[in-house]
Amino acid sequence: MSSILYTFRRCPYAIRARMALTYAQIDFEQHEVELKNKPLELIKISPKATVPVLILENGDVLDESLDIMKWALKQKDPDKWTSNELEIQGDELIHLNDTYFKPILDNYKYPQKSEQKDPAYYREQAKSYLESLNSRLQEHRYLVADHITLTDIAIFPFIRQFYMVDEQWFGESDYTLLKVWLDYFLKSELFLRVMIKHTSGKS
Repeated sequence: MSSILYTFRRCPYAIRARMALTYAQIDFEQHEVELKNKPLELIKISPKATVPVLILENGDVLDESLDIMKWALKQKDPDKWTSNELEIQGDELIHLNDTYFKPILDNYKYPQKSEQKDPAYYREQAKSYLESLNSRLQEHRYLVADHITLTDIAIFPFIRQFYMVDEQWFGESDYTLLKVWLDYFLKSELFLRVMIKHTSGKS
């Protein structure tokens, strides 16, 4: 029996979990969830019923994407995505992404539901965060090191969503190094693999 992952293809939290599981060569059965019609078994094992949720072979349940990522990398981490010296710095950056940038991103994606109703307003709100990432890439090839780390994978799907709201604007922006970084992951074999459409079955 393999682990079971409840996921939604376009969800950034689910994308980063799938990327980590696939990178770590974890055998898992993928269940695509209809967010407007969540299966009862998902609600039963995780009352908050948000994806991703991973049921391990021993029956343990992980229902936070970062927990899934870190568990996967403890099983196998051939390219050293994690290390003690980078963990604190990386966790701080991921926390900023998840708590500060994500609400701005949601308002930017759906301005009709937001208080300001203006995507340009939320683009300006995101500016300091995006500039900080771009500046980091002046120091290292990736966000916290010269090699890919968990931090890059955890943040990439959210920058992808921001970029997709207005690709022309992002392409003409001054976030030069961030655009190169994003483009690398968008074209990566790992990302393309986890974005293949599934109904259910092994990945």
